[in-house]
Amino acid sequence: MTKTTAGPRGLTRRQLLARATAAGASFVVGAGYVAATDAAWATEMNAMKPDSFATLVQLARDIYPHDRIPDENYVVAVKGYDTPQEVDATEAGIEMLNAAARGRGYGSYLDIGWERDRVDLLRSIEDSDFFQKIRGGLVTGLYNQKAVWPIFGYEGESFSQGGYLYRGFDDIAWL
Repeated sequence: MTKTTAGPRGLTRRQLLARATAAGASFVVGAGYVAATDAAWATEMNAMKPDSFATLVQLARDIYPHDRIPDENYVVAVKGYDTPQEVDATEAGIEMLNAAARGRGYGSYLDIGWERDRVDLLRSIEDSDFFQKIRGGLVTGLYNQKAVWPIFGYEGESFSQGGYLYRGFDDIAWL
Protein backbone atom coordinates (compact mmCIF):
# COMPACT_ATOMS: atom_id res chain seq x y z
CA MET A 1 0.00 0.00 0.00
CA THR A 2 1.44 3.38 -0.97
CA LYS A 3 1.23 6.40 1.20
CA THR A 4 -0.60 9.36 -0.31
CA THR A 5 1.41 12.49 0.28
CA ALA A 6 0.41 16.06 -0.27
CA GLY A 7 1.85 17.72 -3.34
CA PRO A 8 3.57 21.07 -3.50
CA ARG A 9 0.27 22.94 -3.13
CA GLY A 10 -1.04 20.77 -0.30
CA LEU A 11 -3.37 18.56 -2.38
CA THR A 12 -3.33 14.82 -2.21
CA ARG A 13 -3.74 12.85 -5.41
CA ARG A 14 -7.24 11.89 -4.30
CA GLN A 15 -8.21 15.53 -3.73
CA LEU A 16 -6.75 16.54 -7.08
CA LEU A 17 -8.70 13.84 -8.90
CA ALA A 18 -11.92 14.74 -7.07
CA ARG A 19 -11.55 18.42 -7.96
CA ALA A 20 -10.66 17.67 -11.57
CA THR A 21 -13.69 15.39 -11.88
CA ALA A 22 -15.96 18.05 -10.38
CA ALA A 23 -14.56 20.69 -12.72
CA GLY A 24 -14.99 18.41 -15.73
CA ALA A 25 -18.56 17.62 -14.72
CA SER A 26 -19.42 21.31 -14.65
CA PHE A 27 -18.47 21.57 -18.32
CA VAL A 28 -20.45 18.47 -19.26
CA VAL A 29 -23.57 19.33 -17.24
CA GLY A 30 -23.66 22.99 -18.20
CA ALA A 31 -25.59 25.93 -16.86
CA GLY A 32 -28.92 25.43 -15.15
CA TYR A 33 -27.85 22.40 -13.16
CA VAL A 34 -26.72 22.03 -9.58
CA ALA A 35 -24.48 19.14 -8.59
CA ALA A 36 -23.30 18.60 -5.06
CA THR A 37 -19.53 18.72 -4.69
CA ASP A 38 -19.49 16.16 -1.88
CA ALA A 39 -22.52 13.99 -2.65
CA ALA A 40 -24.17 12.14 -5.50
CA TRP A 41 -27.03 14.38 -6.55
CA ALA A 42 -27.71 16.79 -9.33
CA THR A 43 -30.81 18.62 -10.49
CA GLU A 44 -31.86 20.98 -13.23
CA MET A 45 -32.74 24.49 -12.13
CA ASN A 46 -35.78 26.34 -13.41
CA ALA A 47 -35.81 29.71 -11.64
CA MET A 48 -33.45 29.66 -8.66
CA LYS A 49 -29.73 30.42 -8.60
CA PRO A 50 -27.64 27.24 -8.21
CA ASP A 51 -25.93 28.45 -5.02
CA SER A 52 -29.31 29.30 -3.53
CA PHE A 53 -30.67 25.86 -4.30
CA ALA A 54 -27.61 24.19 -2.78
CA THR A 55 -28.13 26.36 0.31
CA LEU A 56 -31.78 25.30 0.43
CA VAL A 57 -30.81 21.61 0.33
CA GLN A 58 -28.29 22.10 3.16
CA LEU A 59 -30.88 24.07 5.11
CA ALA A 60 -33.38 21.21 4.71
CA ARG A 61 -30.82 18.69 5.92
CA ASP A 62 -30.00 20.88 8.92
CA ILE A 63 -33.66 21.36 9.87
CA TYR A 64 -34.50 17.65 9.65
CA PRO A 65 -31.17 15.81 9.89
CA HIS A 66 -31.31 12.12 9.07
CA ASP A 67 -28.01 10.45 8.28
CA ARG A 68 -29.75 7.58 6.52
CA ILE A 69 -31.76 9.76 4.13
CA PRO A 70 -29.74 10.60 1.01
CA ASP A 71 -29.47 14.15 -0.30
CA GLU A 72 -31.60 13.22 -3.31
CA ASN A 73 -34.66 13.05 -1.07
CA TYR A 74 -33.92 16.50 0.35
CA VAL A 75 -33.59 17.79 -3.23
CA VAL A 76 -37.04 16.40 -4.05
CA ALA A 77 -38.44 17.94 -0.85
CA VAL A 78 -37.29 21.48 -1.72
CA LYS A 79 -37.65 21.34 -5.51
CA GLY A 80 -41.05 23.05 -5.24
CA TYR A 81 -39.32 26.30 -4.27
CA ASP A 82 -37.60 26.42 -7.66
CA THR A 83 -40.57 27.97 -9.46
CA PRO A 84 -41.13 31.48 -10.81
CA GLN A 85 -43.87 31.96 -8.19
CA GLU A 86 -41.64 31.01 -5.23
CA VAL A 87 -38.20 32.15 -6.34
CA ASP A 88 -38.30 35.78 -5.16
CA ALA A 89 -39.42 34.99 -1.61
CA THR A 90 -37.06 32.01 -1.38
CA GLU A 91 -34.05 33.95 -2.71
CA ALA A 92 -34.82 36.77 -0.23
CA GLY A 93 -34.95 34.25 2.63
CA ILE A 94 -31.68 32.67 1.57
CA GLU A 95 -30.07 36.12 1.36
CA MET A 96 -31.31 36.78 4.92
CA LEU A 97 -29.75 33.47 5.98
CA ASN A 98 -26.47 34.33 4.24
CA ALA A 99 -26.48 37.80 5.83
CA ALA A 100 -26.86 36.17 9.25
CA ALA A 101 -23.91 33.89 8.39
CA ARG A 102 -21.82 36.89 7.30
CA GLY A 103 -22.70 38.55 10.61
CA ARG A 104 -21.01 35.63 12.32
CA GLY A 105 -17.88 35.84 10.20
CA TYR A 106 -18.69 33.35 7.42
CA GLY A 107 -18.97 34.07 3.72
CA SER A 108 -22.35 32.35 3.43
CA TYR A 109 -24.46 29.67 5.07
CA LEU A 110 -22.74 27.00 2.98
CA ASP A 111 -19.36 28.16 4.28
CA ILE A 112 -20.27 27.15 7.83
CA GLY A 113 -18.49 23.83 8.19
CA TRP A 114 -19.85 22.55 11.48
CA GLU A 115 -23.44 21.41 11.75
CA ARG A 116 -23.79 22.74 15.30
CA ASP A 117 -22.75 26.21 14.10
CA ARG A 118 -25.35 26.08 11.31
CA VAL A 119 -28.00 24.94 13.80
CA ASP A 120 -27.08 27.80 16.15
CA LEU A 121 -27.56 30.19 13.24
CA LEU A 122 -30.91 28.60 12.40
CA ARG A 123 -32.06 29.01 15.99
CA SER A 124 -31.45 32.73 15.64
CA ILE A 125 -33.83 32.93 12.65
CA GLU A 126 -36.35 30.24 13.59
CA ASP A 127 -39.13 32.79 14.18
CA SER A 128 -38.78 34.23 10.67
CA ASP A 129 -41.48 33.58 8.08
CA PHE A 130 -38.86 32.10 5.73
CA PHE A 131 -37.66 29.50 8.23
CA GLN A 132 -41.20 28.55 9.24
CA LYS A 133 -42.27 28.18 5.60
CA ILE A 134 -39.34 25.91 4.74
CA ARG A 135 -39.69 23.89 7.96
CA GLY A 136 -43.42 23.41 7.43
CA GLY A 137 -43.00 22.45 3.78
CA LEU A 138 -40.39 19.85 4.66
CA VAL A 139 -42.80 17.96 6.88
CA THR A 140 -44.77 16.81 3.86
CA GLY A 141 -42.10 17.34 1.19
CA LEU A 142 -39.64 15.00 2.90
CA TYR A 143 -41.72 12.53 4.85
CA ASN A 144 -44.38 11.92 2.17
CA GLN A 145 -41.80 10.38 -0.16
CA LYS A 146 -42.34 6.65 -0.41
CA ALA A 147 -38.59 6.20 -0.85
CA VAL A 148 -37.92 7.31 2.76
CA TRP A 149 -40.67 5.25 4.40
CA PRO A 150 -38.62 2.04 4.71
CA ILE A 151 -35.85 3.99 6.45
CA PHE A 152 -38.29 4.68 9.30
CA GLY A 153 -39.91 1.24 9.20
CA TYR A 154 -43.20 2.52 7.79
CA GLU A 155 -44.76 0.03 5.40
CA GLY A 156 -47.26 2.46 3.90
CA GLU A 157 -51.02 2.55 4.03
CA SER A 158 -52.77 -0.66 5.00
CA PHE A 159 -56.41 -0.05 4.06
CA SER A 160 -55.98 -1.72 0.69
CA GLN A 161 -54.49 -4.74 2.46
CA GLY A 162 -57.16 -5.16 5.13
CA GLY A 163 -56.02 -2.62 7.72
CA TYR A 164 -53.49 -2.77 10.53
CA LEU A 165 -55.44 -4.97 12.93
CA TYR A 166 -54.37 -8.23 11.30
CA ARG A 167 -51.33 -6.87 9.54
CA GLY A 168 -48.74 -6.05 12.16
CA PHE A 169 -50.21 -3.26 14.26
CA ASP A 170 -48.35 -4.68 17.24
CA ASP A 171 -45.04 -5.57 15.59
CA ILE A 172 -43.29 -2.43 16.85
CA ALA A 173 -40.30 -3.71 18.80
CA TRP A 174 -39.30 -0.36 20.31
CA LEU A 175 -42.64 0.44 22.01
